[in-house]
Parts: sequence; structure tokens; C-alpha cells
Amino acid sequence: MDIRLNDRLLMKKTHPCGSREMQVLRTGMDFRLRCTGCGREFMVPRHKIEKHIKQVTHAENAQTKPDTE
Repeated sequence: MDIRLNDRLLMKKTHPCGSREMQVLRTGMDFRLRCTGCGREFMVPRHKIEKHIKQVTHAENAQTKPDTE
């Protein structure tokens, strides 16, 4: 699964605050996620969270690459 920093994850189940959307703050063997509803941050193992993802919305990169000639 291609998940990058600042991507938005729509989860199958809701967070206790009622929100289903999470922002990715760190990737690797574990994900550091922030709930967009209440702002709580937490770490979750990759294998555990990948089962609960319904949709991934990739963040737009603000940096543009220079044109090569």
C-alpha cells in the first residue's frame, strides 16, 4: 500500500470522537496518525492499520520540480 506523509486516510471504523479521517505524520514499520476530529496523535503498527483503511487521499506536493531540457 502506497501511503506517504500528510496523506489523509479514511478508516472503516470511527475514532472514539466520531471522526473517520486520519492524517499521516510518520511512516515506516509504525504509522503516527493524527485524528482530524479531535487532534489526538497515536502510533499504530503498519500491519494493523492497513486492514482498517477504506480510502487513501494523497497530499498534493507544494514543491514543484524544475523542468529539465
